[in-house]
Amino acid sequence: MKLLHLVSAALLAATVIPASAAEISDGKVKIGILNDQSGVYADFGGKWSVEAAKMAVEDFGGKVQGAPIEIVDADHQNKPDIASNIARQWYDTEQVDAIMELTTSSVALAVQGISQEKKKIDIVTGAATTDLTGKACSPYGFHWAYDTHSQAVGTGGALVKQGGDSWYFITVDYAFGHSLEEQTSDFVKEKGGKVLGSVRYPLGATDYSSFLLQAQSSGAKIVGLANAGLDTSNSIKQAADFGIVSGGQRLAALLFTLAEVHGLGLQAAQGVVLTEGWYWDQNDKNREFAERFFKRTNRMPNMIQAGTYSAVLQYLKAIDKAGTDETEAVAKQLHEMPVNDVFTDNGKVQADGNMVHDMYLFQVKKPEESKKDWDYYTYLATIPGNEAFLPADKSGCPLSAAK
Repeated sequence: MKLLHLVSAALLAATVIPASAAEISDGKVKIGILNDQSGVYADFGGKWSVEAAKMAVEDFGGKVQGAPIEIVDADHQNKPDIASNIARQWYDTEQVDAIMELTTSSVALAVQGISQEKKKIDIVTGAATTDLTGKACSPYGFHWAYDTHSQAVGTGGALVKQGGDSWYFITVDYAFGHSLEEQTSDFVKEKGGKVLGSVRYPLGATDYSSFLLQAQSSGAKIVGLANAGLDTSNSIKQAADFGIVSGGQRLAALLFTLAEVHGLGLQAAQGVVLTEGWYWDQNDKNREFAERFFKRTNRMPNMIQAGTYSAVLQYLKAIDKAGTDETEAVAKQLHEMPVNDVFTDNGKVQADGNMVHDMYLFQVKKPEESKKDWDYYTYLATIPGNEAFLPADKSGCPLSAAK
């Protein structure tokens, strides 16, 4: 009997789950990085964001509350229907706990809706529309890195101050482009400028000649490119062919990052004013992170990739502090915890889910000004977070109004 008692006790001890790990559903934390890995935004975020997410997991220690952490990823091809199918499959059958990155605003809006329905957390770093923290906000949805308002205030504001008081927009025809054009237009008009017109084109277009000719004939001082990724690069290349800048107009790349500058080259990109939430060569902390990223990818990260690292890391910190991966508890911590990491210091998450932090205005260097590889930016100014982002009570988010 004594032997039987000892054997039973031993078996019971072997099956006991540590109290901390017991609070993690399925015994694992699974994060999905869903973005464009083959289209116009493949360098903007792409597989490089996946690497940043993996770095965050490794830096956190590979486990949270005793449970292993896994990163999965997929290419949504910039199609909301494909993204929605992947999101549902991840949530329903693959035990994914949160989805992040979500380049392309139409995709991000669709997946945020599904995440709310399933009571799962999503953190958007790749998409820009302010609708994510406005009319389409979710108690489980968060927006990291940047949005269309920060880009309009940064790049648009800088050019208006420099006398660029008449604008014509070349706009990609979906939620992101519409939001970026609208936000920048409002800011230009608020500062006494005027909008002379705009033209819209489908995502991934290759011929911008007719759009550029319309912008040229408008006589606007500023041609605003309300697009991103390869669309922006191709617009800038073809603008040079049509003599837009040499003819006296200026190009405003309203969402232009280090990845696109690298792809375009300094000869073509020089002089462009842009806004990013992070730059690798700003300080020693950024440089250390960037060098580790470079060893894995052979490229320096932009704000999307650094923002994805931050989002994954903060999510894991929130689980750790909550002691569980239960959605309500983790969302509460994400709203309350300050964000202190390589991406930002003292970032604050508002009631609408927007993470407020400083943004930075840069100008792309001339080739002769660059002293080393990836030395592309000259710092111009800091845009304080409370200026760069809409306050929660003005975002249009019903959650904010209820508080």
